[in-house]
Amino acid sequence: MDRLIIRLVWLKCILPRGLLGRSLLILVTPLVLVQLVAAYVFFGTHWDLVTRRLAAGLAGDIGAVVEMMRVNPSDAAREQIFAMAAQSMELQISLRRGDILQRTGMLGAASKLADQVMGYSLEDNLTGALAERVGRPVFIDAESFEREIEILVQLPEGVLDVRASKKRLYSPTTTIFVLWMFGTSLLLLGIAILFTRNQVRAVKRLAKAADSFGKGRAVPDFKPEGALEVRQAGAAFALMKERLKSQVDQRTEMLAGVSHDLRTPLTRMKLQLAMMSGAEVADLSEDVAEMERMIEAYLAFARGEGGEATRSSDLVALVEDVAAKLRRDGGQVTVSFDDDLVLPLRANAVTRCLANLMGNAVRYAHRLQVAVKRAGDIAEVVIDDDGPGIPPGQREIVFKPFYRLEASRNIATGGVGLGLTIARDVARGHGGDIVLEDSPLGGLRVRLRLPF
Repeated sequence: MDRLIIRLVWLKCILPRGLLGRSLLILVTPLVLVQLVAAYVFFGTHWDLVTRRLAAGLAGDIGAVVEMMRVNPSDAAREQIFAMAAQSMELQISLRRGDILQRTGMLGAASKLADQVMGYSLEDNLTGALAERVGRPVFIDAESFEREIEILVQLPEGVLDVRASKKRLYSPTTTIFVLWMFGTSLLLLGIAILFTRNQVRAVKRLAKAADSFGKGRAVPDFKPEGALEVRQAGAAFALMKERLKSQVDQRTEMLAGVSHDLRTPLTRMKLQLAMMSGAEVADLSEDVAEMERMIEAYLAFARGEGGEATRSSDLVALVEDVAAKLRRDGGQVTVSFDDDLVLPLRANAVTRCLANLMGNAVRYAHRLQVAVKRAGDIAEVVIDDDGPGIPPGQREIVFKPFYRLEASRNIATGGVGLGLTIARDVARGHGGDIVLEDSPLGGLRVRLRLPF
């Protein structure tokens, strides 16, 4: 069972993961199986049959020459027989009088190995045919000559040396068949790659458009293309994009009206308080100001930054601007960076995210260190402080709206509980995220990740 699991894991690792690779694998696997079956049938039947007949034909010619030499043993007749064999049978024959064969069989280990790979045995076919048609000891040399095969036949008067072209034993149909088989396979594979790439390209464009839209970037030039199913998916994505954009626009317009309606009575209250006098006016003015800050925070959280366009922005410059404002307010902030990091951002939204994260750190800590760096295709802003930190069990719940670690509802000691919520909303709106960790300074480390 363990071996089976290991094999399955190994097979999963070597199999292609992309759609193009898997589609080609689906197309190529049946093609290869068909080619293997065809090759097996060809070499197992046709080639073996053709080889036997060629070997039988060559052995029959040699047997005819030997028989004519037996019937006409004179030297003059033998010369005529050899000349006729050279002209009609394409055999070069000579007689070594008094010689005796030292060995029988066949010389040609390389040929024998090739024969075994192809599924037939040249030695078996040729020696069997010679034994049947000639009936005398023979030795076959298939190595000494490049284009000829030498066959030595033991006769009573000596050794008959027969040389024949190797073409008489090897059919050119094999080479033609193999070339045709692999040629058509490569042609079909090329056509399959061409058409499959076009279909995969449409899927990649759809995925790229969805990824850009998920990161809050504009997708103006997207149009459905490819196969019918891919076009349907693309049309559904375009319709979903328009619906979401319409909902965001409607929400923004509604909140703009709500903001105007809420600010109007607050302005009248502030004017009335300005004309009043007494000890209670200061308290009422503070309550009105607190209410105004809370409403601004609620509206900012609900409104988001959906109307801002994405453009190439320098993340380091945004961090430096926020750090400079915090230094003017008395914060101890140091910024380090490897290089300028320019990526598609909604600059105002990211500035607000950084202000919330770094402002929280300055509020609860004495010292703040910010590092801006690149990790692959991700830009990271790492914020370390020496404050009290956040317990590990509460590092996820603090991102919920209106959740505060500080038990009181005093705005001066902890805000309204929307800073981290807005920051994460901005980060995820760019396709990134915010992670809270332990800081080497003893406090909290906030890691802001934004994709390029």
